[in-house]
Amino acid sequence: MDKELTVGAVVPAQQRTELPAGFYEMLDDLKSIVRSAHVRAQLKVNTEMLQMYWEIGRTILKRQGEEKWGTKVVGRIATELRTEFPNQRGFGARNLQYMQQMARTWTEQFAQQAAAQLPWGHLQLLMDKCKTRFELDFYAQHAVHHGWSRDRLTTHIRGGLHLAQGAAANNFDVTIPEQSEAATQIFKDPYRLEFTQLSDTAAERELEDSLTARIVQFLTELGFGFAFVGRQYPITVGDTEFRIDLLFYHFRLHRFVVVELKTTKAQPSHLGQLSFYVTAVDRLLRDPERDDRTLGILIAESQDETTVEFALQSQNQPLAVSTYAALPSGVRELMPTSDDLSRVAREVLHRAAGPGSG
Repeated sequence: MDKELTVGAVVPAQQRTELPAGFYEMLDDLKSIVRSAHVRAQLKVNTEMLQMYWEIGRTILKRQGEEKWGTKVVGRIATELRTEFPNQRGFGARNLQYMQQMARTWTEQFAQQAAAQLPWGHLQLLMDKCKTRFELDFYAQHAVHHGWSRDRLTTHIRGGLHLAQGAAANNFDVTIPEQSEAATQIFKDPYRLEFTQLSDTAAERELEDSLTARIVQFLTELGFGFAFVGRQYPITVGDTEFRIDLLFYHFRLHRFVVVELKTTKAQPSHLGQLSFYVTAVDRLLRDPERDDRTLGILIAESQDETTVEFALQSQNQPLAVSTYAALPSGVRELMPTSDDLSRVAREVLHRAAGPGSG
């Protein structure tokens, strides 16, 4: 019986299948169809994002005209949008100014313009460098038609290509080439990635939001002196904008407190990121005559354990990562303990994991 079973058994993967002539050529065609659909979808997402920017700019301009808003109101809008959509960049005050400029420049539906096919960085460059609507449309159409990178677009603007004899702004229909430098920049654009929320899963975002809200509530209700400054607080170092998970000011210790939250186990890179933020806040936000050195807290939570690390830089030594017990006594007395912070983080994680989780 065993012999019959052994002889009669056939592994499916070993069965021979006669493939029709041209099978692999057809397969290449099918793969090309799938890849092209992916490209078109990403280009469409980019256009939708730019249309959203244009609508935001138009709405702000309209209300400014009706109610005579000042620049401080626009700054408040930026803060509120960043708080509501912490995982999406693009809502800083500077970007909101570009959105208003879009609405002033293209008064008709923006999605119908050639510029709507370009990356956001290309559009910012055009608005910065072009003086007339003719120049904007000319370079936008040529950048789309030829698929220029941002560097190549910069070169042509500086060279005054629009002044060349016979150059026209509307001499061809424009559709961005799928295999072009501009399209590649769109696919890598962090603004587009965060607009579609593909950089994280919905469940992870919900967990991060819950943990963030609980930590803010816990610290501000302690009575120790924590004042909430902002979530995803933007700081610019060089030409790059970074986002701090949570920023507080402790008005009894007279120092900023940076809090970084991770829903996974702590990694060496997390501590490096915390150190970078602490140093940046010290240099960019702290008033040396009034504020003491910035304190950093890393809370990393997984189902196995909770890690809480503190980072503090003195005047005489580089930033050091330590435990709660190693903090100066005057600081320790006005800070929550590692156990307190771990407990809050575990409450959120275990509630999200459900009753059956270990």
